[in-house]
Amino acid sequence: MRTLTVTLNAALDVTYPVDRLAAGTTHRVGAPAVRAGGKGVNVARVLRRLGVDAVATGLVGGCSGARLTADLADADVPEAMFPIAGETRRTVAVVEGSGEATVFAEPGPSVTGPEWAGFVRHYRALLAGVDLVVLSGSLPRGVPPDAYATLVRACDVPVLLDADGPPLAAGAAAGPAVITPNRLELRAATDLDPLALGADAALVSDGPAGMTAYTRAGVWTATPPERVVGNPTGAGDAAVAALVACWHLPWPERLANAVALSAAAVRSPLAGDFDRDFYESRKASVLPRRVTED
Repeated sequence: MRTLTVTLNAALDVTYPVDRLAAGTTHRVGAPAVRAGGKGVNVARVLRRLGVDAVATGLVGGCSGARLTADLADADVPEAMFPIAGETRRTVAVVEGSGEATVFAEPGPSVTGPEWAGFVRHYRALLAGVDLVVLSGSLPRGVPPDAYATLVRACDVPVLLDADGPPLAAGAAAGPAVITPNRLELRAATDLDPLALGADAALVSDGPAGMTAYTRAGVWTATPPERVVGNPTGAGDAAVAALVACWHLPWPERLANAVALSAAAVRSPLAGDFDRDFYESRKASVLPRRVTED
């Protein structure tokens, strides 16, 4: 299952570990972690750890962009990033000893019209030989709000879309295979059946309470195998990776794997990683339940 992940607003992720975050004070942090990030990049990282062939693309620029692509090479994640003039953003996550994370996310670079047009051509060329596409995350300034719709329509393979707000609504209307909003993002987009947005299926996260899969064949819900404490920053990206890795399985099994891998990601201090032993030992204990309509 050769997968192309797209991160239009990629980031250089900086993670500071602290015992406890206290506003208005000075913190002596442990060794910070600096690595390539952004939702699609995280998906590619997890897929590579699962043994799935994945290539990461997106928009990168400046010193942060150069550092991002170098980190992907160090992590053995194939990349085909498209260069732009603007500086790739940074995100700073302050992770307390309890596992609670406070994230500061920069808005990202400003992308010109010619740069966006160039990326669309680059993306179309990358689709040759791809079995599945993952579109993830926010849009940087200058990229049109219907960008995901454009990228969905360019494909003749299944697309998973992880977005929110107007990009989610526009992208879903173009008919991706799956959308993966959280419950708040879904409510902001529609108060109707999630499939009314236009996707074939929707995997909706309720955070620690689990996930629900809305499909044409029915609705299933599942909860994590146990309460997990840790950093939830990359949990949704791990769930998307699980859907890709289990694409050939029936929806209940795909849902179970998504819930288990998401929980395993919370146990990892950095987005894009997961606790493999936890995932392998717990996924069989996640038991999806079919939801019946009243």
